[in-house]
Amino acid sequence: MGARLGVLSAVTFLLAGVCFAKDKKPALPSYILSAHTVAVIIDPHAGMDIDDPRANDVAESNVVAALEKWGRFEPVLSTEQADLIIVVRKGSGRLVNETITNPRQNNRVGMIAPGDNGVNMGAQRGQQSPLSTNGPATAGDEQSHPQMEVGNTEDSFEVYEGNVDKPLDMAPGWRYTAKNGLQPPSVPAVDEFRKAIAKAEQAAANKKQP
Repeated sequence: MGARLGVLSAVTFLLAGVCFAKDKKPALPSYILSAHTVAVIIDPHAGMDIDDPRANDVAESNVVAALEKWGRFEPVLSTEQADLIIVVRKGSGRLVNETITNPRQNNRVGMIAPGDNGVNMGAQRGQQSPLSTNGPATAGDEQSHPQMEVGNTEDSFEVYEGNVDKPLDMAPGWRYTAKNGLQPPSVPAVDEFRKAIAKAEQAAANKKQP
């Protein structure tokens, strides 16, 4: 009986430690706090929703406009010039969704994003270096085809380090998923990212104080 209680106590202690570790949010990596430029792209594995083919394009434009309004980062056209790479994907609201692959979705000639002072440029366009070893298509593959996407029910916003080889192979430095997380005019994902940076900078400032 005593041995059984001892085992139960040990399991309870371990579970409590796991819960504590899960609830404790890690600090933002330094490369996010020191970044100046950012490139916004659509998740390379995301397809075009049959019911709303421009959903990802519009979400990308919304994020660029919100970043420009914030003013902390300078949006750039090329991932090769970016300190940060933000990967966005519009959720379908469905657990399983049929889409069509679009090999050219991050290689368009140009994009116009709405802004307070007219229009702004600020999303990746043109041929870029490979961002991942697990790309959705091989070089030169321009054929679209149906595919099934599973589990992408909510909007996602992921922040990766730029200026590294195959950045999307790394874990994101910050991630946000929510229903309508990329929806204007507030674009909650950008707003939450702004709050996370402000909190991290305040924590760093407090550590410097004697």
